[in-house]
Order: sequence, then structure tokens, then C-alpha cells
Amino acid sequence: MRPLSRRDFGRAAGLAGAGAAAPALLAGCSSGSPERVQAAGAAAAARTWKVTGKALAGLSGFDATMKSFMQARNVPCGQLAVVRKGKLLLSRGYTWSDQATLTAQPTSLFRIASLSKPITATAVLRLVQDGKLKLTDRAATLLGLSTTADPRLKDVTVLRLLQHLGGWDRDLSPDLMFQDAVIAKALGVPLPIKQANIMKYASGRKLDHAPGTAYAYSNYGYMLLGRIIEKASGLSYAAYVQQKVLGPRGVKRMKLGRTLTKATGEVPYYSTATGTTVFDNSGKKVPFPYGAFNLENMDAHGGWLGTAMDLTRFAGIYDGGTSVLNAASISRAFAKPATGINADGYYYGCGWLVRPVTGGRNTWHDGSLAGTSTLLVRRYDGLTWAALFDQRQEGSAPSYSDIDAALHKAANAVRTWPTGDLTSTYF
Repeated sequence: MRPLSRRDFGRAAGLAGAGAAAPALLAGCSSGSPERVQAAGAAAAARTWKVTGKALAGLSGFDATMKSFMQARNVPCGQLAVVRKGKLLLSRGYTWSDQATLTAQPTSLFRIASLSKPITATAVLRLVQDGKLKLTDRAATLLGLSTTADPRLKDVTVLRLLQHLGGWDRDLSPDLMFQDAVIAKALGVPLPIKQANIMKYASGRKLDHAPGTAYAYSNYGYMLLGRIIEKASGLSYAAYVQQKVLGPRGVKRMKLGRTLTKATGEVPYYSTATGTTVFDNSGKKVPFPYGAFNLENMDAHGGWLGTAMDLTRFAGIYDGGTSVLNAASISRAFAKPATGINADGYYYGCGWLVRPVTGGRNTWHDGSLAGTSTLLVRRYDGLTWAALFDQRQEGSAPSYSDIDAALHKAANAVRTWPTGDLTSTYF
């Protein structure tokens, strides 16, 4: 799940959010280096194309974009939702498969990977807004983390976690959320490991940077934010998010995913890779999306299931006028960090990538796991869309980051936007 490494930040996301005339380009990302061992799905010639859900008149360009993108990459299931100025204009499921029984609906659940991060950040900002947490509070103090191995851990604040300034750098050290076997061996505990094991192991190692001095995208930092939410709220992470973030927006479908079992209505995930299971010590090889990583441990940085329209509905919190976040909290989410501002002016705020543009700002996030590729975009002109897929770029496949520019192009081609609203159909 790598939307941005330090290398990615300068190489690929610099155009993201540049505006209607300069569409975004987000990095196709990986959460490891799994062995390629098998082909996913059948030959394209055996597949059929299916579209479900609703769209208002004049938006056929979005359907054509999704069809072209998915067929070029043999993606079995996809989903798209488009919102304009708070109105849901399109909510579709798309299927390109040889399996007659497989049909993606607009209500089908997908793993959303790192699109979980804006959700977690929203929960943190709500706790701050309610006076239950401060952005200056220190993670080690809140969570009782040992600072013996590196006293600099005392300087990791809530704000620095939100902005990926905590000091963990996966370009220099392995991503702590994908080191299950290493952690189990180091601590002498069996698989599967728990979040507490990861925190103990991480706290026994030195940081890669002094906190606050360098941007470095950190899944582990957002996992810590999930535990801070629990500490400050007295609720489980999922319960707090559902009560204070999703519930007020009428989003009831979203839930935390599980690695080995599917939720009702959840799509299957496809990958060309297998990996060693992290759920026992057998050394068994498993399909990478089904056991080579522990989704349960990734709750706050990558564990949610949802639909594209759930994500656009959630994103509406940042348009203002809801009971979830006030104007000051929204401004805090998009404020510039102390460091990590790209030469082109974009940066990572609190759970969102932000690019100031003429007329406002564009904000976005992407997500990637084996079997999952996702994108959520909020454009300065009142457009929001989310695209979800049950397969990601692997090997020599065409770039999955192309969907970003393609959806901007489809949006720019709409000359007259419909005035209806499908929200009441689905919420």
C-alpha cells in the first residue's frame, strides 16, 4: 500500500490535483515484492462486459472510460461514483469477466486500501475538535510506547503522524506493517502477530529520521493513529469512526475487512502473486490477497471495505456544512506541513494530498494492495469521484495510474452537467 514514497512524491504525484486543465497522475504502487507465479483470470476473449447501477444523462464518457481502462488491463470488477456539488450523478458497478456469476454492483464492497487514511484523519480531527485530543499530544505518552531505543520517539506528535512526519521511512527500513514473520521471530511469538506486537517491535528500533524533519509515507504511523483514537474516545477504532464520521453522513455499508473471509457482497481479489501465509507458522504459499498480509492489523491505514459512492459521500464532509467537521477542522486538514512541500507546491496535509490551484485546491488519495487499486479525488470545481478495482498493476501490465488522468478527461468533456441527484436511491 504505497501511494507515495519519497521517490514517488517527486516522480509521480507532482501533477496530481493540478486542475481541470492538468489532470492528476498518481503512482501505481506496491506493498512488497511478491513472486509472480500464476496468471489471474481467463483470456480477454472469453470475457463479457456488464454495467450495473445508475447514471444521469450526459455522463456516458465515464462509462466508456471505465470500459476502456478495465478491458485493457483485464480487471474483473470495478466501481465508479461521481458527485457534483453534493449531488450523486453516477454510481456504477462494472464487470469484465468470464465468470457468469460475477457481477459488480454499485453496492458491492471493495477493499479500499489507503483510502482508509483520510477516514482515520477525519476521526482524529473530530476528537481534536471535541477537545478529547490535541495535535501536540505525543504518541509515546498516549500509548505507553518505550522510548529507550530512540528517545526521539518522544517527539512524535499526533500532527506529525497525520502528516507522515513521524520519522519512519520505508525507503530506508522495511514497512513495519508487512514484516509479520520478522516481528514474530524477533519477539518469540506465534503468527498471526497483533498490533501490540508491531508497536513493541517498532519501539525497540531507531527512527529513520528525527520527527518533523522529513516527509516519509508511513502506514505504521496511521496504525498508531487508530490506537490513539481508541485511547482518546474509549471506543474501538471502528465504532468511533462509524459513530462520528460515517454515521452522520448516512454511510452504513462500510466496515473493516478481513483477510481470509469475505463480507456479504464483497468482490473477489485477483493477483498474479502468491506469498507465505502470515496467519500461521506453516510456511504455506497462499494467493497474495488472501493471507500474505494481515488486513486486520491494517485497520486505520488500509483496512476498510466500502463502495465508491460511500467514499464520495464521506468526502462531502470536506465541502463543509456537515455535523462532522467544522470549518476550522477542515482548514487544519489542508494546512501546509512544516516540511515536505514539493517544488510544484503540493503536499500531504492531514490524510489528504493537497495541491493549491487557481480557484481553490484539489485534494486526493490513492490506495494499493495486492488485489486492490483505488482512487478518491476532490476537485476545486465541486466535482468528486472515487474509482475502485479488484486488481492492481503487476509486472508489465499497463499503468493503473492512468485512470486518474482518464477520469479528469471524462469530466472535462462534459458540457452540460445533469441537475438530478441519485443520493436518495442509495442512502
